[in-house]
Amino acid sequence: MTQLSPLSYSAVHFNWRVADRVGFIELNRPDRKNPLTFDSYAELRDLFRALVDEREVRAVVISGAGGNFCSGGDVHEIIGPLTRMAMPELLNFTRMTGDLVRAIRGAPQIVIAAVDGVCAGAGAIIAMASDLRLGTPAARTAFLFSRVGLAGCDMGACAILPRIIGQGRAAEILITGRAMTAEEGRDWGFFSRLVDSVQLAAEAQALAAQCASGPTFAHAMTKNMLNQEWSMSLEQCLEAEAQAQAICMQTEDFKRAFEAFAARQKPAFVGR
Repeated sequence: MTQLSPLSYSAVHFNWRVADRVGFIELNRPDRKNPLTFDSYAELRDLFRALVDEREVRAVVISGAGGNFCSGGDVHEIIGPLTRMAMPELLNFTRMTGDLVRAIRGAPQIVIAAVDGVCAGAGAIIAMASDLRLGTPAARTAFLFSRVGLAGCDMGACAILPRIIGQGRAAEILITGRAMTAEEGRDWGFFSRLVDSVQLAAEAQALAAQCASGPTFAHAMTKNMLNQEWSMSLEQCLEAEAQAQAICMQTEDFKRAFEAFAARQKPAFVGR
């Protein structure tokens, strides 16, 4: 896929639209609980890569159709073929799925997962890789790789999940493959909060609108620092954050915030 323009892009393997500076991805195979295929993996990766240079999309919401988020890789379209592949093909696939996580984490937009119902396998990974997660009481999040004879270390799970819910809890979830309940997800910090299923779309849209109307350059800097500081010492973190904040202090949004504060008004951020 070349020269993908997110504003005018018509997705093939999921629904994509842009409204009020927010991009909306809807996984749309509700009869199968929205599983992924080789093609949908690649298309999602390419879309997030294209979003790196798209300033008119300032936040992204990922959801699933039909009361479920995503059931993971399609059993017949992915799992079956994988059992017949040689090592080079398998490694190409696992690297490609990792590239999707890199693309989500590398996009400057704040990515919000709106999770209802089944959220399993690669679906759980997509939610995990997002910056913010909203769930419903019906959400069941399962990193079920061990239940199909695979390791829990898939698509960055052993790196990212412990940082969200803690090492011990992540170890249990990844080793046993059991589903994390909605209440556990909220209490452990996986979900920011739980909302009723009928309110999920509206709550996710409102959160995305809040992010999109904020200082999006600074939001992107925060996201970048959250990514980079995983592997830094405290001294490196302090210096990196000093540099990042100094950069943000030269933005128009910083000046607008001061001027609005002085005038006792709400700042109107422009994202630069």
